[in-house]
Amino acid sequence: MTMIKWSDVKHGTCSLALAVALVALPQAAHAQQGGNGAQGGGQSGGQGGGSASVPANRRSVVVPYLEVGQVLSADLKNGGDLLTYSLAAVGVDAAVQTSRVEAQVSVRYERRFSWNDDIGDQDAISGIARANVQIIPNALSIEAGALGIRSRIDNRGAAPSNLIGGSDNVTQIYSVYAGPTLATNVGGVEVNGLYRIGYTKVEADAVALPAGARPLDLFDDSVNHAASLAIGQQPGGFLPVGWSISGGYYREDASQLDQRFEDKIVRADVTVPVSATLAVVGGVGYEDIEISERDAVRDAAGNPVVGNDGRLVTDRNSPRLLSYDQDGLIWDVGVLWRPSRRTSLEARVGRRYDSTTYYGSFTYTPNQRLAANLAVYDLVSGFGSRLNDNVAGLPTQFDATRNPLSGDLNSCFFSGGGGNCLNDTLQSVASSAFRTRGVTGQISLTSGSWQHGFGAGYSRRRFFAAENGALAGFDQTIDEIWFASFNTSKQLDARSSLTGTVYGTYLENGPGQALNGGGSDVLGIGANAAYGRNFTNRFTGTLALGLDYFDPQGFESSLVASALLALRYSFQ
Repeated sequence: MTMIKWSDVKHGTCSLALAVALVALPQAAHAQQGGNGAQGGGQSGGQGGGSASVPANRRSVVVPYLEVGQVLSADLKNGGDLLTYSLAAVGVDAAVQTSRVEAQVSVRYERRFSWNDDIGDQDAISGIARANVQIIPNALSIEAGALGIRSRIDNRGAAPSNLIGGSDNVTQIYSVYAGPTLATNVGGVEVNGLYRIGYTKVEADAVALPAGARPLDLFDDSVNHAASLAIGQQPGGFLPVGWSISGGYYREDASQLDQRFEDKIVRADVTVPVSATLAVVGGVGYEDIEISERDAVRDAAGNPVVGNDGRLVTDRNSPRLLSYDQDGLIWDVGVLWRPSRRTSLEARVGRRYDSTTYYGSFTYTPNQRLAANLAVYDLVSGFGSRLNDNVAGLPTQFDATRNPLSGDLNSCFFSGGGGNCLNDTLQSVASSAFRTRGVTGQISLTSGSWQHGFGAGYSRRRFFAAENGALAGFDQTIDEIWFASFNTSKQLDARSSLTGTVYGTYLENGPGQALNGGGSDVLGIGANAAYGRNFTNRFTGTLALGLDYFDPQGFESSLVASALLALRYSFQ
């Protein structure tokens, strides 16, 4: 049974026509991704340890742990002040795989005890979880996911990557979603549907701004709903061509200015096989997107009022103000090439969002050791829904690696099916909806005792705000991000392992930002390495070193050297 996700209907990255096309190519039966197991099993303890993976002879692994450690950090470029703190952490890495349940969890709570009077004690929570439970095998399932991560607040400020000590411009983010998915066959017609509810929360409080800077468009929380239904058939059924009819409804309500994003879409698609491995696909439909907000409370001078948390105070009596209103005909055409079970390419061009749009995907999994995927996307979304979509795009078995010095999750996740990176979603936590266009790709490779993961991409976002609202200066502003990350690990012997990460990001604030408070372009690069040693089956140690550089225009650049020594006890 071929499955379809809500994002396939909403974002047009594929449709039921693509699902039908995969079935239509007789030499290329659709292979379900995400069940190849997690990588990173060669890592040993410490903060750099990867997620639990399921060995071939076991169906579940649950590893709770306690950890203590000591961290030293110094900014080599700005006086070399030494930051020292101790840490105590509790966490669990778990993976479950049975005939009805697939799930993976990596969650960690860390308490940091500073030795510096000017930096207080801190708490840090990070985690990622994905699960699929088959209620009726091959027909009805429940999917769920959750993410806890720290990220950048404002795109005008610093963008530290090694989040140790008292990092500025950093906030805690939580996101969770759940819902049923239906995939069945009725009288030879495939029926696919789903409903999903999600919630996203950003903890950030007020950020100090330069005099005259525009107010922050600072996300607080949002609730989003998604529902979709699709019916279709492969070629040779009722018709000589594959066909599908699909529709969906999406809504996100954000608390900042009571912002609302609403998307309704219906479309029909056809698949015309050209050969055993090639098909022409196309679709046409109607879409109605409306984004609106309320005004802020105004003071006597007419200026928007900002609350103690740094967010605008919403005027609940204000009428709704439109920031984006687009409806009309949408269409796209393209090709689907599936030369084997392990290779698939889709490319489309069409008309959507009142402009030309391009999107597509490529996957290559020649064997269990190598997986690669590439996606080109173009969509209108909000911060909460985009983050939910990224988490939902992860398989239920993946590798969640961590920065060995801070314990935070790395932003790229890898699996036997390729992977997914969150960098484009987390480049800032603005509450306004946006149009984002970009490309992202991931490669995972196992070579002997080495395991590698590489992710890279580019994203461009244009924000929408009401012309006569409190965030009018934010309308049509642009930010862009280029990013790349390489993770590697090696099992040195039965008791020791080596892990390492090299990364680079560049955030550019384009037209509009300089006119509204001044955006700063930010370069960040760095590397870290960790050596892990199992002293016993339960007691492990980690020694880690790192060097991180970030340079925001208009602010002081930093070159930070860090070191960690940690001991972990695992209850397994």
